[in-house]
Amino acid sequence: MIQHDRLISAAAEALCRGELVAFPTETVYGLGANAADEAAIVRLYAAKGRPTNHPVIVHIARFEHLQHWVREIPPAAGVLAAACWPGPLTLVLPRAPKVLDSITGGQDTVAVRCPSHPLAIALLEACAARGVWGLVAPSANRFGRISPTTAAHVRAEFGSTLAQILDGGPCAVGIESTIVDVSGATPRVLRLGMLSADRIASLLATPLAAADAAAPRVSGGLAAHYAPRTPLQLLDAAGCAARAATLGGLGHRVAVLASARVLAGLGKDCETLPAADAPAAYAQSLYANLRTLDALGCVEILVEQPPPGPDWAGIHDRLNRAAAGAGQADAG
Repeated sequence: MIQHDRLISAAAEALCRGELVAFPTETVYGLGANAADEAAIVRLYAAKGRPTNHPVIVHIARFEHLQHWVREIPPAAGVLAAACWPGPLTLVLPRAPKVLDSITGGQDTVAVRCPSHPLAIALLEACAARGVWGLVAPSANRFGRISPTTAAHVRAEFGSTLAQILDGGPCAVGIESTIVDVSGATPRVLRLGMLSADRIASLLATPLAAADAAAPRVSGGLAAHYAPRTPLQLLDAAGCAARAATLGGLGHRVAVLASARVLAGLGKDCETLPAADAPAAYAQSLYANLRTLDALGCVEILVEQPPPGPDWAGIHDRLNRAAAGAGQADAG
């Protein structure tokens, strides 16, 4: 416990000095910086290679700290925070005047969430005790690439260039938070996660508006994102088998993430990982599986399309964006 407290204290001190610290959340590992420190934000964007107009999410320790970042808390925000915080939900709200343009992409809104990972909460509380009321924490990877869900993934991306990497084990959720815009008259989902749109609508007891071109820009909203360097194709079961056979016949090694039924029919020239049957387990292992397959040096990654349905919608979102950016020199 003493060692744990020392690590948290050292990380909080580093963040207060404007340094970058990676830490776990329940979704993915974040690359943390003081959300009120312009120089630290510039350093974070440079480390990730992130476009400067692409907004980031402010992470806070508790609901009461929201007042430091927003000029008003709409009723819908209170309802969703009471039901889902701490947890994998981000709220887009009207920003307070002092909030930096560099974390909002110059917009009049700011995205905020309260993570549930105990290490994240301890770090955020330690920062708050030092007068730092929130940390921006985009995924701790190079921009556009596969998000990290273990400390080892972060080290593979950044080595020893960060002030500290807090190791909290594998992330429990495994894909990024659901983002809900509550800054306007009618709430709308801007990014899907494992908290479904149906669940949001049920909590608010109202239909959600559709996201459109006028909606705020949000983290992870680009068409190409979360991408491996190896080209990736999303195919149905028959398509996976046929594509694997074709590439294998040409002497190519292929990496495949699919159900046990599909994997049983593939040739020995395939590198395979079994896909989980349940959405929660699939999401929790998704990025780790993609990183494993990407490192094999195969000509292509084939992923069997997951089942349809609202519980799988966030997973489909990540896979579609990963396929769009896969194989590009600079995804996103």
